[in-house]
Amino acid sequence: MKTPKYTNDLIHESSPYLLQHAHNPVDWKAWHKDVLDEAKKSNKLIIISVGYSACHWCHVMEHESFEDAEVADIMNAHYISIKVDREERPDIDQVYMQAVQIMTGSGGWPMNIVALPDGRPVWGGTYFRKEQWKSALLQIQQIYKKEPSQLTNYANKLEEGLQQLNLIDLGDHQYEFSQQRLTEFVELWKPYLDTKLGGTKNAPKFMMPTNLDLLLRYSYQFKDEELQQYVLHSLDKISFGGTFDHIDGGFSRYSVDDRWHVPHFEKMLYDNAQLLSLYSKAYKLTQDPWYKEIIKKTADFIESELTDSSGAFYSALDADSENEKGIQEEGAFYTWKKQELQELLETEFDTFSAYFNINEKGYWENGNYILYKTEKDNIFAEKHQISIEELQQKKGKWTKILSEAKKPRKKPGLDDKTLTSWNALTITGFTEAYAATGNADYLVSALKNAEFIIENQLKSDHSLFHSYKSKKSKINGYLEDYAFTIEAFLRLYEVTFDEKWIDFSNNLSQYCFEYFYNQDNHLFNFTSKKDDALISNPVEFTDNVIPASNSAMANNLFRLGSLIGNAEYLEISEKMLQAISGKIGSYPMGYSNWLHLYLNFSNPFYELAILGENATNEQNKIHKKYLPNLIISGSKTSSELSILEDRFVEGKTLLYLCEQGKCQLPEEKLTPVLNNISFV
Repeated sequence: MKTPKYTNDLIHESSPYLLQHAHNPVDWKAWHKDVLDEAKKSNKLIIISVGYSACHWCHVMEHESFEDAEVADIMNAHYISIKVDREERPDIDQVYMQAVQIMTGSGGWPMNIVALPDGRPVWGGTYFRKEQWKSALLQIQQIYKKEPSQLTNYANKLEEGLQQLNLIDLGDHQYEFSQQRLTEFVELWKPYLDTKLGGTKNAPKFMMPTNLDLLLRYSYQFKDEELQQYVLHSLDKISFGGTFDHIDGGFSRYSVDDRWHVPHFEKMLYDNAQLLSLYSKAYKLTQDPWYKEIIKKTADFIESELTDSSGAFYSALDADSENEKGIQEEGAFYTWKKQELQELLETEFDTFSAYFNINEKGYWENGNYILYKTEKDNIFAEKHQISIEELQQKKGKWTKILSEAKKPRKKPGLDDKTLTSWNALTITGFTEAYAATGNADYLVSALKNAEFIIENQLKSDHSLFHSYKSKKSKINGYLEDYAFTIEAFLRLYEVTFDEKWIDFSNNLSQYCFEYFYNQDNHLFNFTSKKDDALISNPVEFTDNVIPASNSAMANNLFRLGSLIGNAEYLEISEKMLQAISGKIGSYPMGYSNWLHLYLNFSNPFYELAILGENATNEQNKIHKKYLPNLIISGSKTSSELSILEDRFVEGKTLLYLCEQGKCQLPEEKLTPVLNNISFV
């Protein structure tokens, strides 16, 4: 029987994901203290259902189960049901995802948990079919009614497991950061690399930009040409396939097959931000015009589809949209029928068809084709006896025609909330794109968003909000918000030499030490000491699709400590790496961002100080080069910044190459400085 005391409260929330569920017959609540208190008071089991707005299988489960009156009756009668947007509350997502992984060996979204009234989980998984879901809920309720100790005993054991996951045993061992050990890590990694199709072996395939970024750097510094070829080949394959939108730009979240042809069509800001950075670095290294094209199309996509007039970046575009029959269908906005293409492109169709494989290679399902490029432009042009210039003109024409043809289509749903952490990743992406290409528009986008964060998400005590929607900032920031914002501001300093970005970074770092740092393990907790405690206190240290917030902080402290001459920051950065080093050998690809720091400590790493009226010119020259073991500072006038202090000479532009704070004699030309940079 439906309990009239509860009603669906999600209509009062701002999260697009929660609002999608606001009219379900389930009496959903958002995660609030009073709801948790009510569960304890009424001694009711809790359902915690976690997802996000662009999640395809979240929509499927909603339609099959949460919109169903029979399912809703079971949930409403026996449970307090809480809906969570994983992007708004990554802390809750992390805690319960760890529980699901312990219980089932895997995880994903939607994530559905049954918990005791005190929030401790007793059962869970990801997507459930309607009958599975109903059956499980009824069985669990019966156990809770007749033998509650069964669930309590299981919750106790699971709680112990969760606590163990977040324990970092420092031990007495001091690790040496050696080039030999670093090479051993990479050799352990290599068997997982798909040298034929790019990325890692098997499917589905995620782009994993942090991993490719590290392997690009390692291959360059250690002159591993075979590995470098693998990385560049992966970047080609990822961008040739349907995972990249060849018409309107931007990357989908992952490929469901092993050849990057069929994407899971949702487009996430964090993927596009990081890939913008990665392709910018690859362009610096290779000057490949295809990478520059990817940079432009990705930047254009973010600016046209995911940017608010305030400069804030939105979170995601949905995988599903309405097809011509008005039915929600995955990929409907992005796919093409052959006849439609023939009518639109007329005499251009044959060349277009050859370029994008409107054939068995590019065919998907139900008469639909996904644009799928399989060879480099110069090879295609030569094969078809046209010049590169002519091919570029044709591509521009095709893009314009098809982009116009898509306009009447119903667009995928937009998640228009703004997350500080993802926005900061995007600042870094635009900053890297500016450095690589010299396109000042990219720097404008980066600076506008940085000012948005300062004006809306930064409080007077140097703390951050996590989320912004409908002109309201909310939710106390998580470590990821601080880590990625500090990283973005440090990168902004390097391309502008505006020392306010150093000041912001330092203030944010100091706040992290006060409210997130754990002296016992030398790592930072994911949630602030100001936040209400969850059933466990997550410590994020493995790198995944997004770098771990701790690895980002450790890298930040190394770079910031080098710039401002703060030995304590450098020392803590090293202690953080020591804390993690024992884990890297068992799974190197889960620690790729840590391995950047490992490279910094095991290989030469430089600071370059540029002072004088031509500092900006020298700065721009350096930024166009791929120099992953260098951090840059500079000023046109004298500066009190540690690395620049007492080095300005009136009427001259001087370049000081420094290592661990010790500087070589100044040079007036860039070439001898570059000649003195070694990588191993």
